[in-house]
Amino acid sequence: MINFKQNLITMSKITNFSIVASFLGLWINSFFDNRIQIIIGFILIFSFGILHGANDILLINKSKSRNNGVTFYKILSYYAIVVLIGALLFYFIPIIALLLFILVSGYHFGEQHWQIELSDGNKPINLLFHLFYGLLILSMLFIFHINEVQRIVSAISNITIPHEFITSFFYFSLGCFLTLCIVKFISLKKFQKTILQELLFLLVFAIIFKTSTLIWGFTLYFILWHSIPSMKDQIDFLYGSFSFENFKAYLKSAFVYWIISIAGIFTLYFIFRNDYFFDALFFSILAAITFPHVWVIVTMFKNKKSELN
Repeated sequence: MINFKQNLITMSKITNFSIVASFLGLWINSFFDNRIQIIIGFILIFSFGILHGANDILLINKSKSRNNGVTFYKILSYYAIVVLIGALLFYFIPIIALLLFILVSGYHFGEQHWQIELSDGNKPINLLFHLFYGLLILSMLFIFHINEVQRIVSAISNITIPHEFITSFFYFSLGCFLTLCIVKFISLKKFQKTILQELLFLLVFAIIFKTSTLIWGFTLYFILWHSIPSMKDQIDFLYGSFSFENFKAYLKSAFVYWIISIAGIFTLYFIFRNDYFFDALFFSILAAITFPHVWVIVTMFKNKKSELN
């Protein structure tokens, strides 16, 4: 069984690292031009970002082996089918696929960030809290880069999203999140101890999103506040604890899937590198991969929670 106290200490260290690295990211905003920020951002996304989802097959295989013994090849088939369905959605009904991607990603970001603090309490309220926290993060990013978001959405779906829609999305997410904060503050003492700190983190995210490019702002949140904590949780689940040796084992098991993912993305880049279509294609691929990844992580957290009970 995972040592819960040690888990909290490790998460605190990762949070401290994320804070320091976020301020380093702010410094990079003022030191490097937009082109360099985008290059560094893609390097980080291709490394830590892709890597944090590269062990999905191993994670779901371990989860299923604890439940009903589904074979590895069936799991691989299910995973590939979900990716294919996501890709087909983006091809045939892209605007619906985009909306699903935003909702699923929002929940995923919220669940990862709050899965310790909201381990207790009303489950439907927790689910909504995860969702609207993640949607607030995404809407903050969107509202500071409306023109870029409109360009990407238009390239994917041939639909121009009005400025007012993105602005309304932000205020709706903010209102729902603050309302849920009041509910959790009244009902959960653990939440009362962390909410001020979390609101300060949101202020830092807003400053980063405001002063950076779309890719750099997304990278800082996605890598420092999502991917690295997620890898820590995955290592705990797979190997029982977080350590350097277990991190090396994690890298070894993920390497083949990571290489395949990188090779596929770079192949598409060389085909479409001079094409306006590549940005849309890149985000569509990330979205299609996100759908099964979120399913895997939800299953992992359910198994981790059952271990602690």
